[in-house]
Amino acid sequence: MAKRILTILTILFFVLFDFSSNNSLRSSPTHAESDVESLSIEYLSNDILSSDDFASFEKTVNRFIRYWWVTGASVAIAQEGKLVYAKGFGYADVENDIEMQPYNLLRVASVSKLITAAAVMKLVENGELGLNQKVFGQEGILNNPMYRNYIDKRVEDITVKNLLNHSAGWTTRWGDHMFMSQSIARQLNKELPIDKDDIIEFTLGKRLHYTPGAGSSYVNVGYLFLERVIEKVAKQNYEAFVRESIFKPIGVSDAFIAHNHDSLRYPLETRYYEVPEAEKVSAYDGSPVSVYKSRGGNDIRTLGAAGGWVISSVSLAKFLIAIDLYSKETIISKKSIRQLTDNEPGFHPLGWRSVKRNGSKWRTGSFAGTSALAVSQANGLTFVFISNTSPWVGARFPYEVNRMMARALHRVDDWPEINLFNPLADTDNYVERHENIEDFTPKNEEEFTFSWTLTELDLSSQS
Repeated sequence: MAKRILTILTILFFVLFDFSSNNSLRSSPTHAESDVESLSIEYLSNDILSSDDFASFEKTVNRFIRYWWVTGASVAIAQEGKLVYAKGFGYADVENDIEMQPYNLLRVASVSKLITAAAVMKLVENGELGLNQKVFGQEGILNNPMYRNYIDKRVEDITVKNLLNHSAGWTTRWGDHMFMSQSIARQLNKELPIDKDDIIEFTLGKRLHYTPGAGSSYVNVGYLFLERVIEKVAKQNYEAFVRESIFKPIGVSDAFIAHNHDSLRYPLETRYYEVPEAEKVSAYDGSPVSVYKSRGGNDIRTLGAAGGWVISSVSLAKFLIAIDLYSKETIISKKSIRQLTDNEPGFHPLGWRSVKRNGSKWRTGSFAGTSALAVSQANGLTFVFISNTSPWVGARFPYEVNRMMARALHRVDDWPEINLFNPLADTDNYVERHENIEDFTPKNEEEFTFSWTLTELDLSSQS
């Protein structure tokens, strides 16, 4: 083991902060370079942890991505706050024969909601926002004229918490507000592309499907309003606020709101792929071209706080650790972390997709060209799996990933005694865990988790 660690450290001195010489993603003139002031990340290559100890694990992952026709995937694994594994599988860019690396950026779809929830809690603990604060109406946070044209007075009862846990009164009964741009444009008599204000006008111009707080139905549009809440309270652009208040303190600089077209990918961002039989659709902006949903058909940038972030698997793992109750250094308070993981019967958690009784937490994301699974287990293991491909099962794919990862993880006897987040330091950022975690005990005796309904599963645009 000591010899293997020494070898790893030696390799790290040569590859950390170094680009792969044949990686054309770093210098393409088509990137949205103007959006990147400084992209400083640790370029961990696939060769860092080349070891027979991971052969069985990697064989399982490779077999899985071949079975599901996944073009490329990025995996990061941490144990008690230390990054012990990071690797890319398959291809980041098939057209240019570029292999996936741990430093590649990928869209994470609805994992973005967890990022947004953390940003909301940052404002709450700073005393600038309240979970029970009303969002609409004369005394609401969003009280300027454009938010006052609602036809259902029950909108005035919506709180910040209702938006976070999907209990604000909206459903996807007639479609997902964030993926129906052509319908919204037609009903508002506007030209494409529509913007966030158009989606807001359309949403508030319809009656709620149920009384706020009376139930919980998973929707994207609530997080659009949360984006506007954050901007109103923080007096700052949503993306800038999150990058400054959530990512910068933990040393993450490779997280951005995605662009839509393939030509506008960020440096190191992967290309995106769909099932072989996927058909091209009209571009989101109304331009007279046919494109794949993952390359300009869907408006990912407008999705924003609900599903628009791109980030590396390594940085996403670092974020998960920074909102772990047992981490000594967190980006939000322990009280805020407990609130995010509170299992209130009949309602979704705040930001998370599912929280189990023992404290294990899931966050999933899925739309055309993307599938993501982020998991914090009760035993201190954190893992991230992000693919640049959307298999035919759509939103169910993260469940398949979880089953595969359970098998693969059991095939690793020992993780290396190293922290790839900071390989030259030997720091313990975690406190002792206990088998029975009172902090995560739900309000009822039964384990309370959410599963997607068949209706939600069938939504091709589900994020």
